[in-house]
Amino acid sequence: MGTQNYEVVIVGAGPAGMTAGLYAGRALLKTVVIERGAPGGELLNTEAIEDYPGFERVEGWDLAQKFASHAAKFGCEFHTRNVVQIKRQDDGTFETTCDDGESYRSPTVIVTAGGTPIKLGIPGENEYAGKGVSYCAVCDGAFFKGHVIAVVGGGDAACEEADYLTRFAEKVYLIHRRDEFRASKIVQKRVFENPKIEVIWNTVVEAIHGDAKGLVDRLALRDTITDTTRDLAATGIFVFIGFKPNTTIIADHVDHDATGYVLTDWNMQTTIPGLFAAGDVRVQLTRQVTTAVGDGTTAAVAAEKYLTQLKDREKATAAAGEGMA
Repeated sequence: MGTQNYEVVIVGAGPAGMTAGLYAGRALLKTVVIERGAPGGELLNTEAIEDYPGFERVEGWDLAQKFASHAAKFGCEFHTRNVVQIKRQDDGTFETTCDDGESYRSPTVIVTAGGTPIKLGIPGENEYAGKGVSYCAVCDGAFFKGHVIAVVGGGDAACEEADYLTRFAEKVYLIHRRDEFRASKIVQKRVFENPKIEVIWNTVVEAIHGDAKGLVDRLALRDTITDTTRDLAATGIFVFIGFKPNTTIIADHVDHDATGYVLTDWNMQTTIPGLFAAGDVRVQLTRQVTTAVGDGTTAAVAAEKYLTQLKDREKATAAAGEGMA
Protein backbone atom coordinates (compact mmCIF):
# COMPACT_ATOMS: atom_id res chain seq x y z
CA MET A 1 0.00 0.00 0.00
CA GLY A 2 1.13 3.57 -0.58
CA THR A 3 0.55 7.15 0.46
CA GLN A 4 -2.09 9.36 -1.12
CA ASN A 5 -1.89 13.15 -1.07
CA TYR A 6 -4.83 15.45 -0.37
CA GLU A 7 -5.34 19.01 0.76
CA VAL A 8 -8.04 18.06 3.26
CA VAL A 9 -8.49 14.67 4.91
CA ILE A 10 -11.73 14.20 6.86
CA VAL A 11 -11.96 11.28 9.27
CA GLY A 12 -15.56 10.19 9.76
CA ALA A 13 -18.61 10.38 7.48
CA GLY A 14 -21.31 11.53 9.86
CA PRO A 15 -23.24 14.78 9.30
CA ALA A 16 -20.21 16.88 10.34
CA GLY A 17 -17.79 15.02 8.10
CA MET A 18 -20.03 14.99 5.05
CA THR A 19 -20.83 18.69 5.44
CA ALA A 20 -17.13 19.48 5.77
CA GLY A 21 -16.56 17.43 2.62
CA LEU A 22 -19.23 19.35 0.77
CA TYR A 23 -17.77 22.76 1.66
CA ALA A 24 -14.17 21.70 1.06
CA GLY A 25 -15.20 20.29 -2.31
CA ARG A 26 -17.00 23.50 -3.23
CA ALA A 27 -13.79 25.37 -2.39
CA LEU A 28 -12.06 23.23 -5.06
CA LEU A 29 -9.82 21.57 -2.48
CA LYS A 30 -8.71 17.99 -3.07
CA THR A 31 -10.74 16.32 -0.34
CA VAL A 32 -11.35 12.81 0.93
CA VAL A 33 -13.68 11.54 3.65
CA ILE A 34 -12.52 8.29 5.24
CA GLU A 35 -15.15 6.13 6.95
CA ARG A 36 -14.95 2.50 8.04
CA GLY A 37 -18.56 1.81 7.00
CA ALA A 38 -21.36 3.38 5.03
CA PRO A 39 -21.56 7.21 5.17
CA GLY A 40 -24.03 8.47 7.75
CA GLY A 41 -22.64 8.03 11.24
CA GLU A 42 -25.38 8.12 13.86
CA LEU A 43 -27.93 8.93 11.15
CA LEU A 44 -27.81 5.25 10.27
CA ASN A 45 -28.89 4.39 13.82
CA THR A 46 -31.81 6.82 13.78
CA GLU A 47 -35.11 5.79 12.28
CA ALA A 48 -36.63 9.24 11.81
CA ILE A 49 -35.46 12.81 12.33
CA GLU A 50 -38.00 15.51 13.11
CA ASP A 51 -35.81 18.45 14.13
CA TYR A 52 -33.73 19.12 11.02
CA PRO A 53 -34.88 22.41 9.42
CA GLY A 54 -36.77 21.97 6.19
CA PHE A 55 -37.67 18.35 6.93
CA GLU A 56 -40.65 17.84 9.23
CA ARG A 57 -39.75 14.16 9.18
CA VAL A 58 -36.98 12.37 7.31
CA GLU A 59 -35.57 8.86 7.61
CA GLY A 60 -32.02 8.77 8.98
CA TRP A 61 -30.78 6.60 6.13
CA ASP A 62 -32.39 8.85 3.53
CA LEU A 63 -30.82 11.99 4.99
CA ALA A 64 -27.43 10.26 5.10
CA GLN A 65 -27.71 9.41 1.40
CA LYS A 66 -28.61 12.99 0.55
CA PHE A 67 -25.62 14.31 2.50
CA ALA A 68 -23.19 11.91 0.79
CA SER A 69 -24.45 12.49 -2.75
CA HIS A 70 -24.40 16.27 -2.24
CA ALA A 71 -20.78 16.20 -1.07
CA ALA A 72 -19.76 13.88 -3.91
CA LYS A 73 -21.38 16.27 -6.41
CA PHE A 74 -18.73 18.84 -5.51
CA GLY A 75 -15.83 16.44 -5.93
CA CYS A 76 -15.43 15.11 -2.40
CA GLU A 77 -14.16 11.52 -2.43
CA PHE A 78 -15.34 8.81 -0.02
CA HIS A 79 -12.98 5.98 0.93
CA THR A 80 -14.04 3.00 3.03
CA ARG A 81 -11.19 2.37 5.46
CA ASN A 82 -10.58 2.24 9.20
CA VAL A 83 -8.29 5.02 10.44
CA VAL A 84 -5.98 3.98 13.27
CA GLN A 85 -3.76 7.03 13.66
CA ILE A 86 -3.45 10.72 12.81
CA LYS A 87 0.03 12.11 13.41
CA ARG A 88 1.58 15.48 12.65
CA GLN A 89 4.90 15.22 10.88
CA ASP A 90 8.00 17.36 11.42
CA ASP A 91 7.20 19.41 8.30
CA GLY A 92 3.76 20.33 9.67
CA THR A 93 1.76 17.99 7.45
CA PHE A 94 -0.32 15.10 8.76
CA GLU A 95 -0.13 11.40 8.05
CA THR A 96 -3.42 9.58 8.48
CA THR A 97 -2.83 5.83 8.67
CA CYS A 98 -5.40 3.07 8.13
CA ASP A 99 -5.42 -0.49 9.39
CA ASP A 100 -4.84 -1.86 5.87
CA GLY A 101 -1.53 -0.02 5.63
CA GLU A 102 -2.79 2.75 3.36
CA SER A 103 -1.89 6.29 4.46
CA TYR A 104 -2.91 9.81 3.51
CA ARG A 105 -0.67 12.89 3.59
CA SER A 106 -2.30 16.31 3.96
CA PRO A 107 -1.64 19.78 5.40
CA THR A 108 -5.03 19.74 7.15
CA VAL A 109 -7.17 17.11 8.84
CA ILE A 110 -10.73 17.46 10.12
CA VAL A 111 -11.64 14.87 12.75
CA THR A 112 -15.34 14.03 12.74
CA ALA A 113 -15.04 10.47 14.01
CA GLY A 114 -17.98 10.61 16.41
CA GLY A 115 -18.06 8.18 19.31
CA THR A 116 -18.76 4.62 20.40
CA PRO A 117 -21.46 3.50 22.84
CA ILE A 118 -20.51 3.34 26.50
CA LYS A 119 -21.11 -0.10 27.95
CA LEU A 120 -22.56 -0.94 31.34
CA GLY A 121 -19.52 -3.05 32.20
CA ILE A 122 -21.53 -5.76 33.94
CA PRO A 123 -21.46 -9.57 33.84
CA GLY A 124 -23.17 -11.00 30.77
CA GLU A 125 -22.95 -7.83 28.67
CA ASN A 126 -20.19 -9.07 26.38
CA GLU A 127 -21.33 -12.68 26.54
CA TYR A 128 -24.81 -11.88 25.25
CA ALA A 129 -23.83 -9.15 22.78
CA GLY A 130 -25.93 -9.79 19.68
CA LYS A 131 -27.93 -12.38 21.61
CA GLY A 132 -30.22 -9.95 23.37
CA VAL A 133 -27.82 -7.13 24.21
CA SER A 134 -27.91 -4.23 21.76
CA TYR A 135 -26.83 -0.60 21.40
CA CYS A 136 -28.91 0.18 18.31
CA ALA A 137 -32.71 0.08 18.35
CA VAL A 138 -33.10 0.69 14.63
CA CYS A 139 -30.63 -2.09 13.84
CA ASP A 140 -32.11 -4.75 16.13
CA GLY A 141 -35.60 -3.66 17.16
CA ALA A 142 -37.41 -5.81 14.59
CA PHE A 143 -35.89 -8.96 16.14
CA PHE A 144 -37.92 -8.37 19.31
CA LYS A 145 -41.44 -8.35 17.92
CA GLY A 146 -43.83 -9.37 20.67
CA HIS A 147 -41.06 -9.54 23.30
CA VAL A 148 -40.65 -7.91 26.71
CA ILE A 149 -37.45 -5.87 26.65
CA ALA A 150 -35.58 -3.24 28.66
CA VAL A 151 -33.87 0.03 27.80
CA VAL A 152 -31.21 1.51 30.08
CA GLY A 153 -30.59 5.25 30.26
CA GLY A 154 -32.23 8.58 30.93
CA GLY A 155 -31.23 10.92 28.13
CA ASP A 156 -32.79 11.74 24.77
CA ALA A 157 -31.39 8.62 23.11
CA ALA A 158 -32.74 6.22 25.75
CA CYS A 159 -36.20 7.81 25.80
CA GLU A 160 -36.47 8.10 22.02
CA GLU A 161 -35.37 4.52 21.46
CA ALA A 162 -37.70 3.20 24.17
CA ASP A 163 -40.59 4.89 22.39
CA TYR A 164 -39.42 3.54 19.03
CA LEU A 165 -39.06 -0.02 20.34
CA THR A 166 -42.71 -0.16 21.40
CA ARG A 167 -43.67 -0.63 17.75
CA PHE A 168 -42.08 -4.07 18.00
CA ALA A 169 -42.04 -5.11 21.65
CA GLU A 170 -45.07 -6.05 23.70
CA LYS A 171 -43.67 -4.12 26.65
CA VAL A 172 -40.63 -1.91 27.25
CA TYR A 173 -39.11 -1.27 30.67
CA LEU A 174 -37.13 1.96 30.81
CA ILE A 175 -34.56 1.63 33.59
CA HIS A 176 -32.90 4.75 34.98
CA ARG A 177 -30.54 5.10 37.91
CA ARG A 178 -32.01 8.44 39.01
CA ASP A 179 -35.52 9.70 39.78
CA GLU A 180 -35.81 11.99 36.75
CA PHE A 181 -34.75 11.96 33.11
CA ARG A 182 -32.19 14.20 31.44
CA ALA A 183 -34.10 13.99 28.17
CA SER A 184 -35.89 17.00 26.67
CA LYS A 185 -39.45 17.57 27.85
CA ILE A 186 -41.08 16.70 24.53
CA VAL A 187 -39.27 13.35 24.46
CA GLN A 188 -40.20 12.64 28.08
CA LYS A 189 -43.82 13.40 27.25
CA ARG A 190 -43.85 10.65 24.62
CA VAL A 191 -42.48 8.16 27.12
CA PHE A 192 -45.00 8.98 29.84
CA GLU A 193 -47.90 8.88 27.39
CA ASN A 194 -46.89 5.54 25.85
CA PRO A 195 -48.91 2.75 27.54
CA LYS A 196 -46.35 0.12 26.53
CA ILE A 197 -43.52 1.77 28.49
CA GLU A 198 -43.00 1.26 32.22
CA VAL A 199 -40.33 3.38 33.89
CA ILE A 200 -38.24 1.84 36.67
CA TRP A 201 -36.65 4.66 38.66
CA ASN A 202 -33.58 4.61 40.92
CA THR A 203 -32.44 1.27 39.58
CA VAL A 204 -29.34 -0.16 37.95
CA VAL A 205 -28.77 -3.39 36.03
CA GLU A 206 -26.10 -5.45 37.78
CA ALA A 207 -26.00 -8.53 35.54
CA ILE A 208 -27.48 -10.03 32.40
CA HIS A 209 -28.50 -13.68 32.41
CA GLY A 210 -29.46 -16.08 29.65
CA ASP A 211 -31.29 -19.32 29.00
CA ALA A 212 -30.05 -22.72 27.86
CA LYS A 213 -30.01 -21.48 24.25
CA GLY A 214 -27.55 -18.72 25.11
CA LEU A 215 -30.08 -15.90 24.73
CA VAL A 216 -30.96 -13.19 27.26
CA ASP A 217 -33.93 -14.11 29.45
CA ARG A 218 -33.62 -11.96 32.58
CA LEU A 219 -31.82 -9.02 34.19
CA ALA A 220 -30.55 -8.65 37.75
CA LEU A 221 -31.67 -5.26 39.10
CA ARG A 222 -30.68 -3.31 42.20
CA ASP A 223 -32.67 -0.48 43.72
CA THR A 224 -30.24 2.35 44.49
CA ILE A 225 -32.40 3.66 47.34
CA THR A 226 -33.24 0.47 49.25
CA ASP A 227 -30.28 -1.58 47.95
CA THR A 228 -32.66 -4.49 47.34
CA THR A 229 -32.25 -6.77 44.34
CA ARG A 230 -34.64 -8.61 42.06
CA ASP A 231 -34.79 -10.28 38.68
CA LEU A 232 -36.67 -8.81 35.74
CA ALA A 233 -37.82 -11.12 32.96
CA ALA A 234 -36.73 -9.65 29.62
CA THR A 235 -35.43 -11.13 26.38
CA GLY A 236 -33.54 -8.04 25.31
CA ILE A 237 -31.68 -5.08 26.76
CA PHE A 238 -30.82 -1.91 24.83
CA VAL A 239 -28.12 0.27 26.39
CA PHE A 240 -28.12 4.05 25.80
CA ILE A 241 -26.00 5.60 28.54
CA GLY A 242 -23.76 7.77 26.41
CA PHE A 243 -20.92 7.75 23.94
CA LYS A 244 -17.16 7.94 24.23
CA PRO A 245 -15.50 10.20 21.64
CA ASN A 246 -13.25 8.43 19.15
CA THR A 247 -10.24 10.65 19.76
CA THR A 248 -7.60 8.05 20.60
CA ILE A 249 -6.66 8.00 16.90
CA ILE A 250 -4.96 11.39 17.41
CA ALA A 251 -1.34 10.43 18.18
CA ASP A 252 -0.18 13.84 19.38
CA HIS A 253 -1.44 15.53 22.53
CA VAL A 254 -4.48 17.70 21.90
CA ASP A 255 -6.31 19.62 24.62
CA HIS A 256 -9.50 17.89 25.75
CA ASP A 257 -11.90 17.76 28.69
CA ALA A 258 -12.01 15.11 31.42
CA THR A 259 -14.13 12.76 29.31
CA GLY A 260 -11.96 12.98 26.19
CA TYR A 261 -13.93 15.45 24.08
CA VAL A 262 -11.60 17.72 22.09
CA LEU A 263 -11.35 21.43 22.86
CA THR A 264 -11.47 23.73 19.83
CA ASP A 265 -11.57 27.45 19.17
CA TRP A 266 -14.43 29.18 17.36
CA ASN A 267 -12.96 28.03 14.06
CA MET A 268 -13.05 24.35 15.11
CA GLN A 269 -9.24 24.30 15.23
CA THR A 270 -7.67 22.21 17.97
CA THR A 271 -4.49 23.08 19.84
CA ILE A 272 -2.57 21.41 17.00
CA PRO A 273 -2.24 23.79 14.01
CA GLY A 274 -3.98 22.39 10.95
CA LEU A 275 -5.98 19.84 12.93
CA PHE A 276 -9.69 20.61 13.20
CA ALA A 277 -12.48 18.79 15.02
CA ALA A 278 -16.23 18.90 14.38
CA GLY A 279 -19.37 17.20 15.57
CA ASP A 280 -19.62 14.74 18.42
CA VAL A 281 -15.87 14.53 19.10
CA ARG A 282 -15.58 18.07 20.40
CA VAL A 283 -16.70 19.83 23.57
CA GLN A 284 -20.05 21.58 23.12
CA LEU A 285 -23.40 22.12 24.78
CA THR A 286 -25.52 19.88 22.56
CA ARG A 287 -24.90 17.18 19.97
CA GLN A 288 -27.51 17.27 17.23
CA VAL A 289 -27.48 16.92 13.45
CA THR A 290 -27.88 20.69 13.17
CA THR A 291 -24.88 21.45 15.38
CA ALA A 292 -22.78 18.84 13.57
CA VAL A 293 -23.60 20.44 10.22
CA GLY A 294 -22.63 23.87 11.56
CA ASP A 295 -19.38 22.51 12.94
CA GLY A 296 -18.53 20.85 9.64
CA THR A 297 -19.18 24.05 7.72
CA THR A 298 -16.98 26.11 10.00
CA ALA A 299 -14.19 23.53 10.03
CA ALA A 300 -14.05 23.33 6.22
CA VAL A 301 -14.04 27.11 5.76
CA ALA A 302 -11.37 27.46 8.45
CA ALA A 303 -9.28 24.73 6.81
CA GLU A 304 -9.50 26.57 3.49
CA LYS A 305 -8.26 29.79 5.12
CA TYR A 306 -5.49 27.87 6.87
CA LEU A 307 -4.34 26.44 3.53
CA THR A 308 -4.44 29.91 1.93
CA GLN A 309 -2.22 31.27 4.71
CA LEU A 310 0.21 28.38 4.23
CA LYS A 311 0.47 29.11 0.50
CA ASP A 312 0.95 32.85 1.16
CA ARG A 313 3.78 32.10 3.60
CA GLU A 314 5.41 29.73 1.09
CA LYS A 315 5.25 32.41 -1.61
CA ALA A 316 6.70 35.02 0.74
CA THR A 317 9.52 32.66 1.71
CA ALA A 318 10.27 31.87 -1.94
CA ALA A 319 10.26 35.58 -2.85
CA ALA A 320 12.62 36.37 0.03
CA GLY A 321 14.95 33.62 -1.14
CA GLU A 322 15.03 35.01 -4.67
CA GLY A 323 15.75 38.48 -3.30
CA MET A 324 18.80 37.20 -1.46
CA ALA A 325 20.13 35.33 -4.50
